[in-house]
Amino acid sequence: MNIVLLGPPGAGKGTQAKVLSKELGLKYLGTGDLLRSLVAQGNPKALEAKSFMDKGELVPDKLMVEIISEQLRDLESGFMLDGFPRTLEQAEILESMLLQLGIQIDRVIYFDLPDSEAEHRLSNRYQCKKCGNIYNTNFGICPQCGGMLERRQDDEPSTIRRRLEVYHAQTTPLLDFYEKRGVLRRVDAQGTVEEVTERIKAVLKDDQN
Repeated sequence: MNIVLLGPPGAGKGTQAKVLSKELGLKYLGTGDLLRSLVAQGNPKALEAKSFMDKGELVPDKLMVEIISEQLRDLESGFMLDGFPRTLEQAEILESMLLQLGIQIDRVIYFDLPDSEAEHRLSNRYQCKKCGNIYNTNFGICPQCGGMLERRQDDEPSTIRRRLEVYHAQTTPLLDFYEKRGVLRRVDAQGTVEEVTERIKAVLKDDQN
């Protein structure tokens, strides 16, 4: 099964993707984590992408496609894609690219979350520099690996508002795009991680039945 996760910043897509991809045996392709890993390696394309992300802006389509396309080639199992596509043009490019590879998107899960909740979550979010785990409390060091926690540059208050504006302007049209293809499923993203996980699993189970 090939799944795409959509939703506003702070909706918990990355957290759910890491949990569900393991349970379902899917390759997790989180573009945020991928870009940060490539940036740490000094990858030129990723460094260029980071300059846009730090301002709360979307990475240009052509650049993002070049980065993600390499990750989709030669996959031996299904995938769970988080953070791409983010624009209608990206969705069309992705669809065309997958068609050439003989792959289709089976489900698109939309994380439904009010802006007020997204802002609250992002303004209280801290990430481990070492393992990438995310917390809503600044413990100073990561309880999992001992790495230092920090607030990401794109989680500063002014940048959060800009990210949500960009999301509504450029990403919400994707809902209609995937609705017309019959693959979109909406999930309430409020509540605990466990509650949201169960909602997603219930949606996927209903589809299989």
